[in-house]
Amino acid sequence: MITSDKDKFFDQVYREVTSQTESYLSKYATRSSQALRLHPEPEGPRSPFALDRDRILYSGAFRRYSGKTQVIYFASQLDETLSSRSIHTLSVSQIARTIGKFLSLNQELIESIALAHDLGHSPFGHDGEMFLSEVCREYGIGEYHHHIQSLHIVDRVAKKGTGLNLTFQVRDGILSHDGEVHDQKLEPQFSKTEEDLQQYIRQRKNGEKIEMMPMTIEGCVMRISDTIAYIGQDIEDAIRIGLIRRTDIPLELRKNLGSTNGEIIDTLVRDVVYNSYNQPFVCFSKEVADQLLRLKKFNYRYIYHNKHLKKDHAKIRMGFRLLFDLFYADVKNNQRRSRVFKDFLETKSEEYLDKTNDAEKVRDYIGGMTDRYFAKVLRELIIPDIETVGPE
Repeated sequence: MITSDKDKFFDQVYREVTSQTESYLSKYATRSSQALRLHPEPEGPRSPFALDRDRILYSGAFRRYSGKTQVIYFASQLDETLSSRSIHTLSVSQIARTIGKFLSLNQELIESIALAHDLGHSPFGHDGEMFLSEVCREYGIGEYHHHIQSLHIVDRVAKKGTGLNLTFQVRDGILSHDGEVHDQKLEPQFSKTEEDLQQYIRQRKNGEKIEMMPMTIEGCVMRISDTIAYIGQDIEDAIRIGLIRRTDIPLELRKNLGSTNGEIIDTLVRDVVYNSYNQPFVCFSKEVADQLLRLKKFNYRYIYHNKHLKKDHAKIRMGFRLLFDLFYADVKNNQRRSRVFKDFLETKSEEYLDKTNDAEKVRDYIGGMTDRYFAKVLRELIIPDIETVGPE
């Protein structure tokens, strides 16, 4: 079979599979034919959203997930006993696809958004994000928000700085996934434009507290699944390192939502599916939403704001500031031997280098670091190498 025959074969099979798959979709689901890109591409043997998923999977930012903290860092246990950003991302994807299957939604779109939604997380979780944001503001490039950086990565940092050219629906889902907001109901904001995304980015980087709904129901499913994925897993991690005990969870919440991560996920997924089936929105029941809000407040009080997790705050904050200042000076002075050049800028396209200012380059470099790489580079810069210091 010659190449042209293979192309025709795959084209025919793709059309048959797509037609069959989309015949099962809900009337509220997003069709592959609705996919939009800033830079149009010819059709191939994969749907537009499947192509997005594969581009995300093979990106460098996706590979770095495994080295980034979810909530707990510097724990005494082996790394594999605690959740990394990679574990969380895969959990979100699995939960969202399960809900999407029951609601007859586009699972390839759901998976693509889920896999990319946290690409912009800095080292050391939300604490690191806060510290990096402080420095970014001082350098005049606006606040650092991981969901904005996630979109920036797929648009302008990945693939040597040329971007992945993902579909508008996936890009919107990445930007609109703000899981820190407590939502009982998510209803898609269908009529959105590229300017809407850019305006939102400008406002958030300027410090405005605004909210934006996803433009697809698949994006809504991913956003609600983000909460479902982290709420119980963070409890398991906290129990594992002795931060809390399972019996610390209020009895009413254990009875109504569950006392383990698996039970909590099962309760929340069932509630979402039951209340969202054949609806143009995704939602929890009021009763479950109220219980979930109480559980979130428990997590914030006893886990996220726990003083034992904050004991290294000052050191980490100082580390972010030190690295930013040093690497910014290196970029300004064109210090080609610096790690910011050797490990980051030398791999970037002329387009990225020309369109990105010096502070933004440093932000992208530090924001993409894993926890261990961050600590390694910091040690190199502040601890002298005794092997090479002094007379022979």
